[in-house]
Amino acid sequence: MTALKYLQAYPAQLQDQVRQLIAEDRLGDYLSQRYPGRHDVQSDKALYGYALDLKQEYLRNAPAIDKVLFDNRLDLTHRALGLHTTVSRVQGGKLKAKKEIRIASLFKEVAPEFLKMIVVHELAHFKESDHNKAFYKLCDHMLPGYHQIEFDLRVYLTWRDMQ
Repeated sequence: MTALKYLQAYPAQLQDQVRQLIAEDRLGDYLSQRYPGRHDVQSDKALYGYALDLKQEYLRNAPAIDKVLFDNRLDLTHRALGLHTTVSRVQGGKLKAKKEIRIASLFKEVAPEFLKMIVVHELAHFKESDHNKAFYKLCDHMLPGYHQIEFDLRVYLTWRDMQ
C-alpha cells in the first residue's frame, strides 16, 4: 500500500482512488485533464500584484500587504506551501507591523487554480488566524470549490514526488 503523505487526513476511500490512479499510471493524465494550463505569474512583482488584486476584491478592510514573493527556501518537508508573517519593528516611538506572504517557488510552474488556492489561503489568514470553520468559509468565498482544489493540489504534490 502506497503511503500518501499529503493525503493522510482524507478518507480512506479517496486515498484508495488515488492509489488506483497511481497503480494504473494515470495520475498525471488525471491532473493534466483537470488542470491543463500554467499561470503566467513568474516574478515577485507580478505575484504581489496578483495577491493585491485578490485582497482588494475580497478583503478590503484587512491590513495592507507589504511584501509578496516566491521563496526558494520554503520546502515541503516543513509542510509549508506558503507562509504569512507579521514582522514587527519599533520605529521612532511606534510599533510598526509589516505583513508578508511567501509562496514556495515550486508554484511558479503550476496551474492557475493551484496558485490562486495558495494565495487565497494565505490572505485568509489576515482575517482568521486559525484553520477553523470561519477560515475555510472565507477561503471558499474567495475561491469557490476551494476544498476540491486543495485536494487536487495535494494529489499534484503526490504525483510530483513520484517523478
